[in-house]
Amino acid sequence: MITSRIRKPLVWGGILVLLVLLCSLVTYRVSYRTGVESLRENGNRQLELHARGVESEIERYIWLPRVLGLHVPTRSLLEAENPALRGSSDHLAPLRREVNEYLEGMNARSGTLALYVLDISGRVLAASNWRRMDSYVGEDLSTRPYFVEAMNGGQGQFYGLDSLSGEPGYYLSSPLRIGDRIIGVAVVKVKLSQLEHGWRKANSNALVTDENGVIILAANPAWYLRAMQPISAERRQQLALSLQYHWALLPELSLAERIVLSPGLEQWGVADDKNRLRVYRYLVQSRTLNDTRWKLTLLSPLGEVRAAALTHAMLAAAIAAFVTLLIIAMNERRKALATKLAAREALEAANSELERRITERTADLKASNDRLRAEIREREQAEQNLRQTQSELIQAGKLAVIGQMSTSIAHELNQPLAALRTLSGNTVKFLQRGKLDIASTNLNTIAELVERMGKITASLRSFARRSEHAGGRARLAAAVDAALFLLHSRLSQEPVLVERHFADAELAIDQTRLEQILVNLLANAMDALQGRANARIVLSGQRLEDSYRLAVSDNGCGLPEHVMKHLFEPFFTTKPAERGLGLGLTLSASLAAAAGGALTAGQSALGGAEFVLILPLCPEEDAAHV
Repeated sequence: MITSRIRKPLVWGGILVLLVLLCSLVTYRVSYRTGVESLRENGNRQLELHARGVESEIERYIWLPRVLGLHVPTRSLLEAENPALRGSSDHLAPLRREVNEYLEGMNARSGTLALYVLDISGRVLAASNWRRMDSYVGEDLSTRPYFVEAMNGGQGQFYGLDSLSGEPGYYLSSPLRIGDRIIGVAVVKVKLSQLEHGWRKANSNALVTDENGVIILAANPAWYLRAMQPISAERRQQLALSLQYHWALLPELSLAERIVLSPGLEQWGVADDKNRLRVYRYLVQSRTLNDTRWKLTLLSPLGEVRAAALTHAMLAAAIAAFVTLLIIAMNERRKALATKLAAREALEAANSELERRITERTADLKASNDRLRAEIREREQAEQNLRQTQSELIQAGKLAVIGQMSTSIAHELNQPLAALRTLSGNTVKFLQRGKLDIASTNLNTIAELVERMGKITASLRSFARRSEHAGGRARLAAAVDAALFLLHSRLSQEPVLVERHFADAELAIDQTRLEQILVNLLANAMDALQGRANARIVLSGQRLEDSYRLAVSDNGCGLPEHVMKHLFEPFFTTKPAERGLGLGLTLSASLAAAAGGALTAGQSALGGAEFVLILPLCPEEDAAHV
């Protein structure tokens, strides 16, 4: 008892702890997933907004190099400054000055870093910074990718650091043409650092990587010119020779973890520069900028989501603990009240039981006398009812046997009568024609059919008497031939192909009874095949250990579920009243059972119905087979 009292609080305490832990864990997971999904949707909107900002900043200046092709002095300078005539071009100094001043004014009005024009050899002829010491004028920029792309007829786009000053910028180039001939290249250098200031002001941690995977714009200055993935030594050498990133070492961005959640969605763990053990986790979303090979990436901190999920989990744990304690207290109070009520009800029940027993004992004597008199009357009435019921059952049994015999005889003699009708008509015609031999053959066949009809009626009488003796021998092949003969008139009128795939066997059943079963099965199959093209009936046999299995299959409409339930019930049929009585399958199943076999039905592999007849083999046949 003491152990039970100690164990009970421990059980309740364990249940309380499990419920609190389960509730907090489920709440944390749900809250965290909801927070991440909300953060992802908000990040998608910010990512799209930042992408539009970067794309619009680039598109603001994409037209500027093309406008220079409309400036007549610029075109004249490019035509006059043929690389083959550079030595005799002193008279072009006023024209170069005019173009330099035009580029200088255009650069000041557009707010770009530099505007300059190159001839077809890649030499800078005029530039907006022509007054400065680090002017581009005279520089050979033929190896720059944006010059190569423009000379190939395309619009050049390139991000890099200036080879002289190391100043970063985004270069846009366009070929200048006269007709189909390229006479030079116009280039504009754009500053994109204002995008970084906007990101920092909006407290948005975003970055842009170029086609080499190098961070060229970042809200976090420490990440500038860091590689997002390892760069091979060969590629680093190529970038160093091109001076695209000046002399930057391009260190790889070190991440504590990087998990790909879905295309364009990752989770990063970034270690603190001061405390490497402290890791900040971000939900990272990225997309490719239109008309560029750059990728914009947005980092959304997961710390607030985790903190909110933890807060919700703690709140849910507190609520779960409170509710659980409340339920425990209410349950204990309910048990105390239930104990008091149970004790009161037990006392009242004991009193009621005592009074009931006294009343019952008093009434027992009177009831005993009444029961004895009632039993005497009931037994006398029962004997009278029994004699009357026995008389009625005997009469009903006689009527049932007579009805079954008459209907069975009508059903079984239908096929031989049809054959007799056909043979007698043919015999009359052959006698009229003088073909006595054929007429004699038909008369012999009619005699055999009449004898067979006698055997059928004798067999039906035996069946109606429910005789226990059902011995005999039957040849399967002969029985099939006889059944097909009885159905010859129908087979000659209906296009049904009968296939036989069985070996002859001697079965322990009367020959006439086996023929009756086969006639019923074949006639039912032909009824199911009426009006169907390519009608087939397949008889396939298989010898078992001490029995033989014969399957009669067709490719008709099959047996529905509701028909299968009542298939072997007397007088159940799906045929019209004038074509069937519903006794063929009942009689066949009974004949098979009387011989120690069975008749079952199912669906055929041909698509229709399949009836399986299993009959025992004769002892001699079985022994010979062994």
